[in-house]
Amino acid sequence: MVRECVEACLRLNYPEDGYEILVIDDGSTPPVPAFGLSKVRVIRQEPGGPATARNRGVQVARGQWIAFTDDDCRPCGDWLLRLTHALDASPHGLIGGYTRNALPLNPFSAASQFLVDYLYLYFENRPRQQFFTSNNMAASRDRLLQINGFDESFPLPAAEDRDLCDRWVESNGTLEYQPTAVVDHLHSMSLVGFLRQQYRYGRGARVLSQRRALRGLTFQPEPRTFYFGLFAAPFRSNPPGKALQLFFLLLLSQVANVAGFAMESSSGK
Repeated sequence: MVRECVEACLRLNYPEDGYEILVIDDGSTPPVPAFGLSKVRVIRQEPGGPATARNRGVQVARGQWIAFTDDDCRPCGDWLLRLTHALDASPHGLIGGYTRNALPLNPFSAASQFLVDYLYLYFENRPRQQFFTSNNMAASRDRLLQINGFDESFPLPAAEDRDLCDRWVESNGTLEYQPTAVVDHLHSMSLVGFLRQQYRYGRGARVLSQRRALRGLTFQPEPRTFYFGLFAAPFRSNPPGKALQLFFLLLLSQVANVAGFAMESSSGK
């Protein structure tokens, strides 16, 4: 997966000497091999999780702007160009691109991305709660360092990107959506994997609420209209069979999410 991601980055429609590719190997076994290209740097670290890996990339990067993606993503040709144009226009912005599910025949991958797309649309008019996923975002390296990057104390790879967006806005930055900056996401899932992901997101949401409370921020639970809209959304853009499938998977996602939130709450952390 890493090699395919790097190859996609090497094909970007961007000046050859205008960017570098940093691969942060978070203690994988076997290690990610070197690519034999000066443009690609592989940096290995002891296992620390995605937040630690992203922060390591920020620390060692040599450029003015930082763009993040994941090894199961394939940036489209003009992805970096779109992000840098947005950053040039809004230097204090945290730019989020559009992540597209590249496994449409996998119902669990489709449901996972459908949920993220719904949240992006829902929070578009609620800027204080807006967020971007870390597999497709870009920002100023200096500003990322000023706010200490991603919070590495999050116990799971869940909600640390939302926390970053919170702190970005609190530091007088803005969140800017750039839907033309597209990456294809190839995250293959089973039902168990999908439910595990949503359970983990629920746990992360509880940790996020605690972090917000420590900074004096409180948000009310989403109203019933949020859930009515979520469960109605599949029927507005899909044939009946696929809509029903999405509906039930979204319903299961919310059950798993609540279970994860409750588990993290009961742990007393």
